[in-house]
Amino acid sequence: MRAWLRRMAALQRTRGVKNPLSWYSPRFWHGMRLGTWLKQLVRNRFALSPRKIPMAFAVTAASTANSGLAAIDRLVYARRVAQVELAQSPLFILGHWRSGTTFLHELLIRDANHTYPSTYQCFAPHHFVLSQSWLAPLTEMLLPHRRPMDNMEMGWQRPQEDEFALCNMGVPTPYLSTMFPNHGAVCTEYADLQDLSPADLGRWRHELLTFFQRIAYRDNRRIVVKSPLHTARVRTLLEMFPKAKFVHLVRDPYDVFASTVRLWKSLNEVQGFQVPGDQSWLDEYVLDTLVRMYEAFEQDRRLLSDEQLFELRYEDLVANPQLQLEQLYGQLKLGDFSQVEAATQRYLAEVKNYRTNRHQLEEATQQQIRQRWSIYFQKYGYLASPETAEV
Repeated sequence: MRAWLRRMAALQRTRGVKNPLSWYSPRFWHGMRLGTWLKQLVRNRFALSPRKIPMAFAVTAASTANSGLAAIDRLVYARRVAQVELAQSPLFILGHWRSGTTFLHELLIRDANHTYPSTYQCFAPHHFVLSQSWLAPLTEMLLPHRRPMDNMEMGWQRPQEDEFALCNMGVPTPYLSTMFPNHGAVCTEYADLQDLSPADLGRWRHELLTFFQRIAYRDNRRIVVKSPLHTARVRTLLEMFPKAKFVHLVRDPYDVFASTVRLWKSLNEVQGFQVPGDQSWLDEYVLDTLVRMYEAFEQDRRLLSDEQLFELRYEDLVANPQLQLEQLYGQLKLGDFSQVEAATQRYLAEVKNYRTNRHQLEEATQQQIRQRWSIYFQKYGYLASPETAEV
């Protein structure tokens, strides 16, 4: 069976051949427990598009298995995981979607002193301590070879956003908007956490800490975390990890907008249980989310010392990655960068042919971006006159 799956998955790497396993390739939601999955179905009134029904049955089967594996994992490991203390406070990568945070994440995890939430850990947060050694290799071939939104390489061991882990753990998140995209944005109050009740905030904090403890139980190095929404959560993260360090990345706003809209449209198509209809809500959602994120970030950044926050521009990172990383290591006191320089050079050689997509924005959209994100333009020194946006 495993050999057959490997042969089938190999076809998706062949140019012009559609992946024959795509209809049941793992989506985010395959990692949920049954109760979490059924709650989402009820909340969305089972509004499935007909051609998405097979995927829903697959998630139902997977979530049932997840519930069983999670129960065993909890029985065996829960007490030991709860006693884990992180050896070092996490390093958080901040910045809006499509600001180059994935690229920076890949660079920082080349350091042998760092670990990170892997795609499998975020996919199966309830039971990866139990199942990662045997289930991840068995199912690796079901994954697409590259991400649909930007053609970057995928795999269970690739770094991933911890927001997906929270989602699969049953924590509300704006990422649930991609599940039923025709219903618009959901759980927006979880973007910055500021309007949550003490009970809901306490649960969010508990689940995030538990996820980090589960990672550290197997690998207790410094965890490098990347989640765009954490940009709006610095105050809460500092309360949890007072010695945490943060890297903040910015990018040309026009590029950010065009690429983020493209990202959500791609995710809605691939991950959603509805065939996307009118997605005009996405433009407003992207515009509003950046404003919300950066209002919170500008308030919270005053809590950080110079040794806790390093900021850089995506354009500078791409132009001279080694210089930017050396400065980052120096300011945040992460150690001797010369010890990791060779590893980062090898990764840069692997991705040297990667090219961003390009997209032309309409004048009306450009004007909206200038008006709504004017503070971002001014704060980070970007010009108001765009060229063709790269996405």
